Amino acid sequence: MLHYPDIDPVALALGPLRIHWYGLMYLVAFASFWALGRYRAARPGSGWDARMVDDVLFYGVIGTILGGRLGYMLFYGSNQLAADPTSLLRVWEGGMAFHGGLIGVMVALWVFARRHRMRFFAVADFVAPLVPLGLFAGRIGNFINGELWGRVTELPWGMRLPCARFPHECAGLPPDAVWSLPLHPSQLYQAALEGLALFVILWIFSSRPRPTMAVSGAFLLGYGVFRFAVELVRRPDAHIGYLASDWVTMGQVLTVPLLIAGAALLYLAYRASLSRR
Repeated sequence: MLHYPDIDPVALALGPLRIHWYGLMYLVAFASFWALGRYRAARPGSGWDARMVDDVLFYGVIGTILGGRLGYMLFYGSNQLAADPTSLLRVWEGGMAFHGGLIGVMVALWVFARRHRMRFFAVADFVAPLVPLGLFAGRIGNFINGELWGRVTELPWGMRLPCARFPHECAGLPPDAVWSLPLHPSQLYQAALEGLALFVILWIFSSRPRPTMAVSGAFLLGYGVFRFAVELVRRPDAHIGYLASDWVTMGQVLTVPLLIAGAALLYLAYRASLSRR
């Protein structure tokens, strides 16, 4: 079994100023988007230039932060939001929902597309392969924060948490317990699948010309499959619990529309492509 390294969530403290690793991971995410976007824009015939990448990143940052935080508070923390509306602003404590962020980014891309007189899916297809490395960074931030753990496991890579930092994970164990039972490090599963694996798949898939909507569809379908699979071992938020049958989670319910939308976009993209031949 592995032992959690117990990384301090605060990367740097300068007096009252605290810089959290979670926030730094978002900077890594946006930096990777910018670098990859500039690289793709420089390809012959891309239809993009460096200034457009900078512009879409600006819109994307706003959509990600506002949509991700608002989505989390509505989907997972509505009681907390009702009791303390200022909790909506405490992004550094963690709590960003991919599904809310996706909606926020879609709105941002729609605004960008209108401003630049582009088709929405032409923008979305360009952006989709730039996103997974950001998801990877975000899941590493979850791991450092010590949140979103999976169920108890006997697999050799199960991770024990220090009871001093995670007393709730040691509830029911002897009072002198130092480590929790081994848990699935589900944040690392998501980092590997939704982040690295999805990045490789989309980068290769988009390296050749594809019908409009196909890359966007592959992103939604790939993310949906990986997220749904990890939710089978990831524990739901304690205040929500399982929605049905001791395995259906809110994350899975919110992911089903992504699976349907991704499959539909791929179908429509290739049907339209075949009809033009």
